[in-house]
Amino acid sequence: MSLAKTYSPADVEAKWYQRWQEQGFFQAKPNPRKQPYTVVIPPPNVTGVLHMGHMLNNTIQDVLVRRARMQGKEALWVPGTDHASIATEAKVVAMLKEQGINKKDLSREDFLTHAWAWKEKYGGIILEQLKQLGASCDWSRTRFTMEPKLTEAVLRVFVDLYRKGLIYRGVRMVNWDPLGGTAISDEEVIPKDTQAKMYHLKYEVVGQPGRFLTVATSRPETVMADVAVAVNPTDPRYQDLAGQRVRIPLLGREIPVIQDEYVTVDFGTGALKVTPAHDLNDYELGLKHNLPVIDILNDNGTLNEKAELYVGQDRFAARRNIVKDLQEAGLLDKIEEYASIVQTSERTGAVIEPKLSLQWFLKMEHLAKPALEVVENDTIKLHPPKFKNMYRVWMENVRDWCISRQLWWGQRIPAYYLPDGSFVVAQNEAEAVELAREQSGNNALQASDLRQDEDVLDTWFSSWLWPISVFDGFDDPDNADINYFYPTNDLVTAPEILFFWVARMIMSGLEYRKEVPFKNVYLTGIVRDAQGRKMSKQLGNSPDPLDLIRDFGADAVRTGMLFSSPAGNDLFYDQKLIDQGRNFNNKLWNAFRLVKGWEVDNALPFANAQAVSWFKAKLAETVAVLDEHFEKFRMSDALLTVYKLVWDDFCGQYLEMVKPAYQHPIDAETLRATVDFLETLLKLLHPFMPFITEELWHELAERGPKDYVCVAHWPKVTAPADSAEVLASMDKALAIVAGVRNVRNQKNIGPTKQVALAVKTDDSAAIQTYAGLVRKLANLSDLTFVTEGPASSVSFVQGSSEFFIPLEMQVDAVAERARVEKELEYAIGFRDSVNKKLGNEKFVANAKPDVLERERQKLADAEGKITALEQTLKVL
Repeated sequence: MSLAKTYSPADVEAKWYQRWQEQGFFQAKPNPRKQPYTVVIPPPNVTGVLHMGHMLNNTIQDVLVRRARMQGKEALWVPGTDHASIATEAKVVAMLKEQGINKKDLSREDFLTHAWAWKEKYGGIILEQLKQLGASCDWSRTRFTMEPKLTEAVLRVFVDLYRKGLIYRGVRMVNWDPLGGTAISDEEVIPKDTQAKMYHLKYEVVGQPGRFLTVATSRPETVMADVAVAVNPTDPRYQDLAGQRVRIPLLGREIPVIQDEYVTVDFGTGALKVTPAHDLNDYELGLKHNLPVIDILNDNGTLNEKAELYVGQDRFAARRNIVKDLQEAGLLDKIEEYASIVQTSERTGAVIEPKLSLQWFLKMEHLAKPALEVVENDTIKLHPPKFKNMYRVWMENVRDWCISRQLWWGQRIPAYYLPDGSFVVAQNEAEAVELAREQSGNNALQASDLRQDEDVLDTWFSSWLWPISVFDGFDDPDNADINYFYPTNDLVTAPEILFFWVARMIMSGLEYRKEVPFKNVYLTGIVRDAQGRKMSKQLGNSPDPLDLIRDFGADAVRTGMLFSSPAGNDLFYDQKLIDQGRNFNNKLWNAFRLVKGWEVDNALPFANAQAVSWFKAKLAETVAVLDEHFEKFRMSDALLTVYKLVWDDFCGQYLEMVKPAYQHPIDAETLRATVDFLETLLKLLHPFMPFITEELWHELAERGPKDYVCVAHWPKVTAPADSAEVLASMDKALAIVAGVRNVRNQKNIGPTKQVALAVKTDDSAAIQTYAGLVRKLANLSDLTFVTEGPASSVSFVQGSSEFFIPLEMQVDAVAERARVEKELEYAIGFRDSVNKKLGNEKFVANAKPDVLERERQKLADAEGKITALEQTLKVL
């Protein structure tokens, strides 16, 4: 069957993915005869669909896994999804609202029934989309963070940490998301630049009519929660007000003026309103001065009865109204605009409210110390290592983790309250009853007498266990999977969850397995548009990845994303990258068609020994470089290395060297070598371009039922003994060919028109060794050696040799002289720079012998080139 003229991804991708799955190539199990290679997917939210960041992240994971599989390792990529408490609950609430159902009107059980139904319908979409990308996950091992066994693991860990004294319940200032109706951790807070207003409010001094203390605040709607005004004890403006009282504007309630060095004299007015319920620093100040706490905000961001004014109004509506009322009352001195940062919820985008709340916390200091040490000593390596500093700063300043969320979707906190208000922490209800009886001394207590905590655990409290829980390592700490596949090898994730997820996984791995959960962390960059904005559907600046796959094919998209994505650096998306990926596919397809179209004549002698020897050496050299890039996680460099090998060296040079004349046969040995080279190239390309390489693999030769490129052995190419000489010799030959082609471009001589080449050199024997290849590649009618350059010719210099192309038309001597003079000027400058380096005693004394030899060779080549160019000028 003949191969189609053009590559059509749609015709091959679904076919091969189905066959890979049918053959079970992606499935892995403990195999003592093989080295394990394990990657756990950063579980995408069940609310998610494929976006550009997923494309980049999962392409890199797949490249690593496919290469490991080809290296003969038992390669396992564990897929799964995260229940995403806040995001999923928001989706379900919105869905119910469209149906006219309010969450408040449902019981917890009824709501969870709707949530599970939503998850079953939409939760697996992103995993199906990953298959279109070519992700070679072991789908038989797909896990979900809220499935029964993983939920059991979460509860078991909670109970264990509580009994170790690391989990506690207490009132603390937390980040409150009024839209989500829940506390969130520091890491879920996203700062955003904004233009804010500073309001200067007048607090009347009690007993001194007409005297006011001016206080600057950005949140005038919280004045009703004020319990003091603080000034610095060294501030001369307010010395006489210490111990005095002032009235809250509009409200009239009297509050004291206190002194504290915390207040900055030269910031604002030097007077600070103290509102402990709605600011973390004010809360600490209130504790220090034993001040009361007045919380005027409801959980949804509206003002409650304690505010006395604007009750029931949203916080921002209340701000507008109080500003208007203050102006009318003459209690607003002025309003200033300034650049500020507002803290927002990562999930809902709502402005965060600092709020005192009774929550569950996990002490982090005990867990953070060893997790920092293993990154500092490179037991776990971050790629790129620049992220070690960020990691260190966070870990050294870690705060206790607020792990409770005021939601229904998630693992419910396993705390059970007794009728007297005390509580027990237990794995399940039966254990809770037993503990409650023991604690209370009341053996008549039943499950119905206990009330389980209403809150659920932070989503990250399940995903921090992921590398262990996916192998059921909490259920059975000594099972075959966990003992074989843990610790995993490489984690590919985004820098923004380095602390959310990566650091916490390290903590749990060390706490529960006494081993790190992975050895390398590859941190991808963010995919941005040409303006530097993060790509998102909300901004409308992101293409749909599935549209890209449909229009260009998965291989083109994969390579396009990797062409410019160095670790830790952002990728600035450009459609040209995907076009380049598609062009690469087409280049490979056409090269394959060319080779498959050759007729072979077994009677012909082997005619291309030089070319075959050269490409074998080039292949060995490139595979060594490629393997080094992989070991150092230079993924873009790895792709570009094999891209250049295929596009430039194989297609651009080798095939041109060996291809027979039109309608002429090729000798059997050359064809055999070329097919072998193609097979090796398909192996090297497969991790990056799995679909087209599998298609061509099966077109290249008859294959057995299990003979697929996805499980072929990763190439190990031994360099020939004379590899260095062969490569150096061919470099010189190709430089001559490039020189001829450059003259053709300058003089408008088409590539099909033959030209003669005359060579003036002291090393004719060396040039003779590859003269045949030069004749073919440069399309020469003749190649001769001369002692003087012929008249009416254009010349160029390579090394110490000069090459002349006689021209039939009259040469523009003036233009040619100008060109040669310019080249001579550059050569003299280059020679002088090398002489300067070799004249530097310090450089000569410290440089390695091979470096010195290279510099001396450069000098000799420059001298030869200058001599040749000067001779050319004499002729002109």
